[in-house]
Amino acid sequence: MKKDFLSILDLDSDELEGIIADAMRLKRLKSEGVAHEYLRGKSLGMIFEKPSTRTRVSFEVGMSDLGGHALFLNPQDIQLGRGEEIRDTARVLSRYLDAVMVRAYSHATIEEFARYSTIPIINGLSDRLHPCQVLADIMTLRERFGDLRDLKLAWIGDGNNVCNSWILSTPLTGMEVVVASPPRYRPAAGVVERARAAGGRVTIVTDPAEAVREADVLYTDIWVSMGNEDERAERLQAFQGYTIDSRLLELAVPGAPVMHCLPAHRGEEIADEVLEGPRSIVWDQAENRLHAQKALLVRLIRGEMPSEE
Repeated sequence: MKKDFLSILDLDSDELEGIIADAMRLKRLKSEGVAHEYLRGKSLGMIFEKPSTRTRVSFEVGMSDLGGHALFLNPQDIQLGRGEEIRDTARVLSRYLDAVMVRAYSHATIEEFARYSTIPIINGLSDRLHPCQVLADIMTLRERFGDLRDLKLAWIGDGNNVCNSWILSTPLTGMEVVVASPPRYRPAAGVVERARAAGGRVTIVTDPAEAVREADVLYTDIWVSMGNEDERAERLQAFQGYTIDSRLLELAVPGAPVMHCLPAHRGEEIADEVLEGPRSIVWDQAENRLHAQKALLVRLIRGEMPSEE
């Protein structure tokens, strides 16, 4: 039976732990130059409605490392961009490929792909969720802290798709997430309710200082996401005071790392000296997109990683 990855909650805690363990193993194999072509002969389709750097490169390189092949599919270059229905495209691609990664403006687009596809569908980003990013983030924090239970992550800024995925991850990790956003830009209420109903600890506040106080991890993202460009002036005004800078860092646990999923607008959501400073683990996050997604691909396409000899 095929399994999709549209939300971090498509995994249970055991599956999440297994993927993180596999990702760490794959990272070690790559660093040692050991071949790990566990998806030889397999093909991944990648549909991008939105521009991408990390998602495209990490999935494409990941499939190459695993011995498979990735196809970049711009909607304007295939019939999907000329009016073919999603359900028809999904059915046809299911006959050619072993999995499809979709990066879409609307989460409903990815859900429809999954509904009509007979192969695994991966959410490479939507307006609602970005589970691949949070999978890599969890791996990054596991490398640093080991056990994540009872850690406090302070999210400062827009309650966007990455924020939503972090909130949904709380029942799986045992972490507490405190979000500081202006009232208009808070995460979706339904997302918060779903996480809390599953046992997640989520707090929503307005004051960044309140969120950061005694936080073990600080996280931010751009204030103007793709598709919100016409709101730029309004958003920049609303988020004044939400920049992660040295002032906010002083309120967190000493040495608390700072995360950002990139791309960054230095001087807006994060100060340049923080992004480039010793507490930034942003580049580790970016690298771990590759390793975490490789582990995810093996799990969805093959079922499990082969045992080490």
